[in-house]
Amino acid sequence: MARTLPRRSAVAVALAGLLALAVAIGIGRFAFTPILPMMQEDAGVSIAMGGWLASANYIGYLLGALSVIGLRIRATRAIRAGLVTIGLATLAMGLEAGFAIWLILRAVAGVASAWVLIHVSAWCLGRLASLRRPALGSTVFAGVGAGIALAGGLCLALMHAQAGSARAWIVLGVVSLVLSAGVWPLFDAGDEAPAMDAAPPPKRAIAWDRESVRLVLCYGAFGFGYIIPATFVPVMAKQVILDPAVFGWSWPLFGAAAMGSTLATAMLRSLVSNRWLWSASHIVMALGVVLPVVWPGITAIMLAALFVGGTFMVITMVGMQEARSVAGTHATGLMAAMTSAFALGQIAGPISVSFVVSAGGDFSAALIIACVILVVSAYALT
Repeated sequence: MARTLPRRSAVAVALAGLLALAVAIGIGRFAFTPILPMMQEDAGVSIAMGGWLASANYIGYLLGALSVIGLRIRATRAIRAGLVTIGLATLAMGLEAGFAIWLILRAVAGVASAWVLIHVSAWCLGRLASLRRPALGSTVFAGVGAGIALAGGLCLALMHAQAGSARAWIVLGVVSLVLSAGVWPLFDAGDEAPAMDAAPPPKRAIAWDRESVRLVLCYGAFGFGYIIPATFVPVMAKQVILDPAVFGWSWPLFGAAAMGSTLATAMLRSLVSNRWLWSASHIVMALGVVLPVVWPGITAIMLAALFVGGTFMVITMVGMQEARSVAGTHATGLMAAMTSAFALGQIAGPISVSFVVSAGGDFSAALIIACVILVVSAYALT
């Protein structure tokens, strides 16, 4: 006989999703961004090496997204496994000083981050819809900005204390494990019906119609467009002003903008469509991406952090919600396909920067290309 499962409240579901995404994306994927300037100082990591470390994480993210399509595993089990893996991989970055090991650890964290993002998105949005509280989806996705702001704030404090990059990785790894332990009981199969608990998870089938292909391609364009500033904003700021009390604020600002914009979007949902929000966000992001090129200086870099940070989670949220609208019962499969395209864009971004910088250039060429791709994809969404 199937066991009786507890029915979680909508607030508990949203809180669980918020904290899980804070760990998975804010730390598992983006802790590297505020730590990179520290690794430049004490570990001799160049911008080109940083590009490869970032790409290793995004390659893992791609593999994780692809694995979701083929693997039949319960969402709650995938979320729990992913959270633990992220915590341990982040912690290990501070215990091992070899570049090859760093590449492997960043890839492993990327796989786990994709698992958590996709399964948390499907699990939380599905349960909030069944509880008639879909608006709380904004709270779930605000977790990414909260995690980024937390990681950035901790790194800023550690830089003030003159702590090294290894200490930063260890602190964030411990924080990840503590937060994961806090939400662990909430991911116990949630409010699924007993019959669902007894049955195997459905196959991640995808109906490749015109709308599904459009969402996948535009989400991939978003991945390339945002990832260069999302990876290198603190480095770009450091190139202008060496004082960590100044350049160190670029990443907390990015996270605060991501969190605030996600929550604010909930108030716009009744006025405009998800597709309109997605397209408009691409335009605002394109402006933020190109600002440091046309207006060099710390002010433009901080505005870029604000514009890109203030749109990338809006796009993530409305993109996942559009996947549910277009694919229905096959939403998890479409979310995984979109995340895979997104990961391909993320891989291409840092690698392009590595090649440009190795050839003696700077960020400008890659940023201009990213701006153009975002504008074209914004038009494709209309």
